[in-house]
Amino acid sequence: MTTGGWGALLGALAGAGAWLVAMRVVAVRRGHFEARVLRHLTDVPDVAPVRPTVGVQSAAVLLDRVLGGTASVRRRLERAGSPMTVAEFRAEQVTWAVVAFCVASAGAVLVALNSTGRLLPLLVLVVVAAVLGALLRENRLTAQVRAHERQVLAGLPAVAELLALSVAAGEGPVGALERVVARSAGALSRELEEVLAAVRTGTPVATAFDGYARRTGVPAVARFASGIAVAIERGTPLADVLHAQAGDVREAHRRALIETGARREVAMMVPVVFFVLPTTVMFAFWPGVVGLRLVTP
Repeated sequence: MTTGGWGALLGALAGAGAWLVAMRVVAVRRGHFEARVLRHLTDVPDVAPVRPTVGVQSAAVLLDRVLGGTASVRRRLERAGSPMTVAEFRAEQVTWAVVAFCVASAGAVLVALNSTGRLLPLLVLVVVAAVLGALLRENRLTAQVRAHERQVLAGLPAVAELLALSVAAGEGPVGALERVVARSAGALSRELEEVLAAVRTGTPVATAFDGYARRTGVPAVARFASGIAVAIERGTPLADVLHAQAGDVREAHRRALIETGARREVAMMVPVVFFVLPTTVMFAFWPGVVGLRLVTP
């Protein structure tokens, strides 16, 4: 490729980057109509989020059509406790892909200036980098789901015990839920806050907990929510159910710790067997081998 061709390529990349930056600056400064109006209404708690630019939004729609899996993404966003929508997640995927594409393009241009015969492999590398950028955001969402579910599971015994104490003290299910949510923090408290919001809008308590049991991806939390729903529907003493749920979760934690300890014990044997033991054997037998060589004529 000639010098003029490389100049045109660099100019196109610079122009595309400047266009993306300009569109984003305009969107952030101007804002959407709902966001500009709702910020002046004091009785509305939430302000509408700023929507992505038209170009990013179109690319997000195209990416969603190519990759599919909208229901899976929506399900993982709910399990991660994220307020994002599927469209916003796809827009972030496009952003990650564009960033990876720009970084790979810059490296490819630097390499191609010294070696013009590698143009086709470099183009393939740039495309692969863009795809990997989008897939990396997908993998990041899965990691967020796992981290959020670990936090929810860690807070389940304490929240269950607090609910049991509140119910045993004479509070109703909704009152106990309000008291625990107001006086606790953590991932599970935020999840129960959504359940409480559904109850306040008129959803029956059992139905709200059944919906939470279907949404969550943690089996112990699903059993916890289903147990509360069944106890409310059938009139079972709720405090006993909550104490039993907390005990089951603690027992599951104990088994998980034992299993983790057993796996770590096996992993600790790897350096002992492959590094420490051969070194010990070498130090034990090497002087004898050297002595035999000196004695043997």
